[in-house]
Amino acid sequence: MKVKIRKMGNSQGVLIPKPILSQLGLEGEVEMEVVDDALVIRKPQKQARVGWADASRTLAQAGDDALVMGEFGNADDAGLVW
Repeated sequence: MKVKIRKMGNSQGVLIPKPILSQLGLEGEVEMEVVDDALVIRKPQKQARVGWADASRTLAQAGDDALVMGEFGNADDAGLVW
């Protein structure tokens, strides 16, 4: 598909047809980079562990943060001095 580069304010841009946006699931914000001689636009990569701290606090406040496996030690723990 060929599209025209259009003037948009002080910049230039390309309008991406809605069916392509829908097909790729793109909305809001995207990541953009040049790879070789191609412009690549993709969904932002989710950062690892985003939201884990908030979820942990919520569990702790609800009292739902008990150990699943219980306490258990290692074979040589008895000889350790803390």
